[in-house]
Amino acid sequence: MRVTNPEIDVDQLSEAVRAGAAIIDVREPSEYVVGHVPGAVLIPMGELPSRLAELDRYAAVYVVCASGNRSRTMTDFLRRAGFEAYSVTGGTGGWIRSRRAVVTGNEPRA
Repeated sequence: MRVTNPEIDVDQLSEAVRAGAAIIDVREPSEYVVGHVPGAVLIPMGELPSRLAELDRYAAVYVVCASGNRSRTMTDFLRRAGFEAYSVTGGTGGWIRSRRAVVTGNEPRA
């Protein structure tokens, strides 16, 4: 059964970032280090199923990738697993195009 996949835009993500929301970046490490949303924690798409214990089941999770494709897939997966998850439309590319700050390197610094 497919779960409806809620999506948010980068403006809504920006509000979530300011509020300290849990942001998961499902891209590969080589993509993440080049630039990611402040506070986003790297959990590559292929690792997410085995790392669910790292996520708070009682808090919303915002899922971001490069453009929104991988995040939609992983948001669907998370919702089926019982998480309140949201995919970010446009992904990190949309975040950058909106001229918001990005973080480089391996740390999710805010």
